[in-house]
Amino acid sequence: MSHAGRCALLCLVASAPVPAADPVAATVNGEAITVADLDAATTPDKRLSPVEQRQLRADVLNLLIDEKLVRQFLKANGPKVDPAEVEKQFAALEAGQRGMGKSIDDYLKETGQTAAQVRENLRLMLQLARYLEAQATDERLRQYYELTRDLFDGTTVRASHIVIRTGPSTPAEERRRAVEKLRAVRADILAGKIGFAAAAKAHSQDPTGPAGGDVGPIARKFQVDEAFARTAFAMQPNQLSDVVETEAGFHLILVTERKPGKGSKYEDVVRDVRECFEADLKQALIADLRKKGRIEVKGR
Repeated sequence: MSHAGRCALLCLVASAPVPAADPVAATVNGEAITVADLDAATTPDKRLSPVEQRQLRADVLNLLIDEKLVRQFLKANGPKVDPAEVEKQFAALEAGQRGMGKSIDDYLKETGQTAAQVRENLRLMLQLARYLEAQATDERLRQYYELTRDLFDGTTVRASHIVIRTGPSTPAEERRRAVEKLRAVRADILAGKIGFAAAAKAHSQDPTGPAGGDVGPIARKFQVDEAFARTAFAMQPNQLSDVVETEAGFHLILVTERKPGKGSKYEDVVRDVRECFEADLKQALIADLRKKGRIEVKGR
């Protein structure tokens, strides 16, 4: 099986120099992401409602923040890259453009970058790849395989959930109330006062609520938040979780079905293991950088 699409390296996009007077959308450890940067990275879609457009810009801004954090980390900690390797990648890019009947100048115009910015992007991507590869020792890959073997075996679970939405900016008191509410709902379900589906319809702040909270079959990785998947795969059918926190909010999870996969051998799936390990490592790095970083969102 291939997880290439889901495990791709973070795409690092260089921003063109902008006047100091440009309004700032966010700062990351003192470095600005301007509204112009955000505008350039956001593809307008007239089909979206105003609320959906605002959410799209918020999502794009979060990606730009992640990119800025990774850039800063690599600048301080990334392995050295020989300029000749960058030129080799640049030449490959040129060859790819020729294969499509285009020139490198066409590419620069389409992406709004200079040749120097493209070379810097390539250097950073090589740095990130080397950093991740250095962590992927055989011992760590085998440990990762055992911890997430359900993914490579092809095992799936079907789950339903009840969620109360929260985010990083949600006040602590509101988060506490969300947990208390879900624990009260859980107690009612366990006492037989209400069924899970009825509770989801009554309380869940998710599009799955009207359907009883069913999210369908999920794989061990890359379909839902890791905390959600880890909890679901540790449970047996008809088990109800305690309150689980994810990036989306707080959940109660009910596993309704578990289907074993065909099984796997480490030696046969080692490439997939490495790919997924590096993707998880990258996400863990970003999460750690976010916790330690000084991030201030000023506007979108």
